[in-house]
Order: sequence, then structure tokens, then C-alpha cells
Amino acid sequence: MKLLKFLAINAFLGASLFASEIITIAASPVPHAQILEQIKPDLEQKGYKLEIKEFTDYVLPNLAVDGGEIDANFFQHTPYLEEFNKNKGTKLVKIAGVHIEPMAVYSKKFKSIDDLKDGATIAVPNDPTNESRALDIIEKKGLVKFKDNALKTPLDITDNPKNIKFVELKAAQLPRALDDVDFAIINSNYALSANLNPAKDSILIEDGQSPYVNILVVKEGHENDAKIKALVESIQSQKVKDFINQKYDGSVLPAF
Repeated sequence: MKLLKFLAINAFLGASLFASEIITIAASPVPHAQILEQIKPDLEQKGYKLEIKEFTDYVLPNLAVDGGEIDANFFQHTPYLEEFNKNKGTKLVKIAGVHIEPMAVYSKKFKSIDDLKDGATIAVPNDPTNESRALDIIEKKGLVKFKDNALKTPLDITDNPKNIKFVELKAAQLPRALDDVDFAIINSNYALSANLNPAKDSILIEDGQSPYVNILVVKEGHENDAKIKALVESIQSQKVKDFINQKYDGSVLPAF
């Protein structure tokens, strides 16, 4: 009887250990992974274990989801996703908007963008959508004019009275480039990772009319999977909204 009881208890414990279905998600460390950490307990209550895989680039997370190694990712906005699908032939779809990270201009040499001198250097992200987004900020300030293209690059400049030189770098390298350039336009996730607060440390910040909401993404055909629906429900919650507002103090804003 004791042996039977022992076996029964172990069978129960074994079943309990494997009861939760795993959801794997690729995310940038800040703020994406931090936000996802908040919903682990909520998903556990729904029978899911969330495994967060941190990435510091913008390519591998999409390839991993498209290849089926990871269920979802959380690091990008819709313009980037659309361009990626077009260029790479991937079939990835947006399932939910979560937050906006305003892109901003930083400098260790100047207190204002109005102090920009002739021949100034400005570092910008080198991926197509984020580069165009960064150049939009400079164009709206009236410093440079571009051809009316969907995606801008420095090659599209039509008027550059200050002879600004744009330095194209990987987005993750921009905070480290601040010592070497006059200004750098940095995505908020990389700014936050470098202890730069977009709301407090930038000298010019993207306005609130931005289409660049950060989104959850899955491979086409998995939008209605039960675990994906549970993921969306958990992340688009009042708890997450409150966390974003309190944690990031205006440098990251809820978008749901």
C-alpha cells in the first residue's frame, strides 16, 4: 500500500510539473522583457508558462518566429514589420499593440538642437524604417528637406543648409556613439538600456502623433491559438498599463 501511495503521489507531482503549456517569446531587454515579466503570474493562472528569450538585434527575433522556433516576439513596430516581410519573404502578423517608445535626439555636447552648427554630425539607425523615422524628426525641425519618399535616407536630401553629416549605425550602437558625434537619434529601448530617459535626457523628442506602436507578432496562421489569445489578454491589461506609466515616467506610453 505504501508503495502504491508513493507511486500515486509521484505521478501526481509529475503531472503537475508538466501541466503548464509553454509560451516562448523573443523580446528586447528594455522595456519589452521588463513588461513581459509582469504578466508571468497572470499566464500561470491560465495554465501557461512564459519563457522570455532576450535579443539585442532586430532580425533574429523575426526569423525565429517565422521559422517556428519561438511562438511570438515583442520588439518592433508595424512599419518595420511590413518592410521586413517584404524584404525577407516572411509571413509575420501583428496581433496586438502594446506601447509607444518615442524616439528622441540626445547630445553630450549641446543643450539644444538649435545649437547645431555647420557640418554637425548626427548618428541615426541604419535599418530602413527607423532611419526614416529619425530623419522625419530632423525634417520636422526644419533643418533638412527630403524627397517625398515613403522611406527616407540621407541620399534623398534635397536641401541641407547646415551641411549636416548623417552617420548610419546599428540601433544598438547609438548610445555608445554619443561621445563621437554631435547628436544621436536613439530608439527608446536602447536609450533606456544606456540609462538615458527620453522624457528627461533628450533635447528633442518625437511628438505623440506617431504610427510606431510596439506590437506583439506571430507567424501567420497562429493568431487564434489559445495560448496567443491568453498572451494578448494578459499584456493588454490595466495591470500592465499601470506598470508602464509608473515604471517609465513618460518615456514609454501605453498604446491600448
